[in-house]
Amino acid sequence: MQMFIKKPDELLKNGLIELGLTFSSEQVNIFMNYLTELKKWNKVYNLTGLKRDEDIIIKHFLDSLLYLSVIPNGKIMAADIGSGAGFPGLPIKIIRPEIEIFLIEPSKKKSSFLRHIIMQLRLEKVEVIGKRIEEIKVNKEIPSFVDVGMTRALFDIKAFIKKTSPIVKKDGFLILSKGPKVTEEIAMLKKVDYEVFTLLIPMSDIKRNIVIVKVQ
Repeated sequence: MQMFIKKPDELLKNGLIELGLTFSSEQVNIFMNYLTELKKWNKVYNLTGLKRDEDIIIKHFLDSLLYLSVIPNGKIMAADIGSGAGFPGLPIKIIRPEIEIFLIEPSKKKSSFLRHIIMQLRLEKVEVIGKRIEEIKVNKEIPSFVDVGMTRALFDIKAFIKKTSPIVKKDGFLILSKGPKVTEEIAMLKKVDYEVFTLLIPMSDIKRNIVIVKVQ
């Protein structure tokens, strides 16, 4: 399908429609600015191994937006752990501007890019915290417990629960995306309330297992 779509904005729009998301032309423009800045910074800082517009749109933007299928509605607080170049937090923020998001990223070059892109895209209620998740304390680095802790970084499920649960409110959620080995990792869990949704990234044949863990 994507081979017939030349323009990046058209590819993005098709993906958003496939995800069932409502969006404005302004939001599409914000994504295109994000794409431009990411490619510009990537030449120097190597923020992502993906270089082509199509790959960034599909494997970063649309992949990140899969999380919206399980994120609660309304004004919530979320933390993106190991945000890297802003995934999944910033695409989620662009589509759901009412969500307050903390981007937790210890790499100086990546956190510098995050601060730049937040200003460039004029996003509000997004904060970059240049520390590891183990260093984050409620009422210090973040003002209160968040409703959702999420990641696209390479945490295994058990480690992510241990590291991130301390900043998530009781009955909040942890959300992470896993590949084919999700079954092996789930088998290691004990006394954990979880669900798994297998979803397809739009405009691709790539499957993601979105794991949702309820914080006890």
